[in-house]
Amino acid sequence: MLYLHLRKKVKSKSMNIILFDDTRRDNLRPLTFMRPIADIRFGILTIREKWERYFGIPTSTLTEPYLSIKYPVVKKPDNILINGAICPTPELVAAIKALKPNHALVRKENIFAMRIAEEALHNGSDSYLQSVEEVETSFECLEISNTWDIFALNEKAIHEDFMLITNGRKSQNLSNTNRFTGGDIFIEEGAVVEFATLNATAGPIYIGKKAEIMEGAMLRGPLAICEHAAIKMGAKIYGATTIGPHSKIGGEVVNSVLFGYSNKAHDGYMGNSVLAEWCNIGAGTNFSNLKNTYDSIRIWNYPGQTFVNTGLQFCGMIMGDHSKCGINTMFNTGTVVGVNCNIFGSGFQRNFISSFQWGGTAGFVNYDLKRAIKVAEAVYIRRDREFSQVDKAIFEAVFNLI
Repeated sequence: MLYLHLRKKVKSKSMNIILFDDTRRDNLRPLTFMRPIADIRFGILTIREKWERYFGIPTSTLTEPYLSIKYPVVKKPDNILINGAICPTPELVAAIKALKPNHALVRKENIFAMRIAEEALHNGSDSYLQSVEEVETSFECLEISNTWDIFALNEKAIHEDFMLITNGRKSQNLSNTNRFTGGDIFIEEGAVVEFATLNATAGPIYIGKKAEIMEGAMLRGPLAICEHAAIKMGAKIYGATTIGPHSKIGGEVVNSVLFGYSNKAHDGYMGNSVLAEWCNIGAGTNFSNLKNTYDSIRIWNYPGQTFVNTGLQFCGMIMGDHSKCGINTMFNTGTVVGVNCNIFGSGFQRNFISSFQWGGTAGFVNYDLKRAIKVAEAVYIRRDREFSQVDKAIFEAVFNLI
């Protein structure tokens, strides 16, 4: 296929790809408090992983200073800067490769990509933007501008990633303990799938390396279960859903995206929602995703400091990294929860909870930073990960932003 040809053709030792954040990162809060836009999972892969597969080389990031300690930018004599909010296509990759020095690929005032010399990047400002020559393009590609785009556009993203990942490769066979229909089912090496039901008639199903689909699970595509993820017994997963790496899922999930290392391991309903990393949803928790009036749903917007209309009839919750909720928690339509929150209590929670909050319907208090770090360290240990000094520094920086 065309994209495989492009990947071989563009690979070059002299090429340097930098994925940059534009002003959309503020609209994508709280999901961008702890990461650049390019590290948002959308479809099967993160946006960064998509670009790296097309170009065949590692990328670096131009982002907020406090995130640069974890995501440092790498500058070389000849740099191609690509907008981290957009997803690659074969045609777009070809156009980016053809960019001349000091030229930018633009569509409707949004910069898709630029080719910039190293000296222009060294002065620490974006003054080079004033001198680039713009090349207008009409390319259509997936891009995320708001938090709800991640689940609303996830079906198309799964389809594109499925083709990119599986082209020319052979899936593991499904054992005869399973029931399945539809042709686009791909199972990576080491995945365990037994006594499950898989329906890929509405879209592909991708199961990553060493993922486990337990007995009685019912999966309906388009669906991505990433590496080391676990789907618990009797779970009901509808498309278009992405379960990120090392996540554990039970109950009922519809059209939602979990970035990774997050758990909704018990019964309860989650629909049209996005969970960042290291979140934990208590048993029996339910997310409302539809108003009884069937009106379009409004959701909190960080830069505007107000609620904005999504234009969607279905919208559940957006939850930032390291946030958790207790058993039987109830979330209303269009709820936004920041990073490092601990939420509990009966009744519907408020539909915007800022970062580092502890409490619920009876009221909130600020979540102590040292306590939040201690919890994060314990959670990392459970997954054989180290909560580093860099992670602590980012925690402190985000805490100081609120």
